[in-house]
Amino acid sequence: LVFSEADTAVKIDGEGLKGSIRWLVPDAQKNRMEPILVEIGPGGETPEDDPHEGEEFGYVLSGSVQIVLGDHSAKARKDESFCFEPTAVHKLTNPGKTAARVLWVATPPSF
Repeated sequence: LVFSEADTAVKIDGEGLKGSIRWLVPDAQKNRMEPILVEIGPGGETPEDDPHEGEEFGYVLSGSVQIVLGDHSAKARKDESFCFEPTAVHKLTNPGKTAARVLWVATPPSF
């Protein structure tokens, strides 16, 4: 029901992401959603994710991100959220000069 920082898993990526991904719920693959905390460094981007069933939701905790969904993109800033059906290849990028932190939830989990 409640998970601490010790329960989470973290992947640090100094290459494309220039930041980290923290899986907030242990064994999320058995659940219907996958909440992660993503930190994207300036000029970084998440790996591209293929189209899949479900929905994606994000809330920008700091900085700003560009949401890229196929040929479309939109910018979300601190305290803004986004929600979309992942019908095309998608990713988040950080074109800014400071790190961006995003709470990102996908259904179903995509591992």
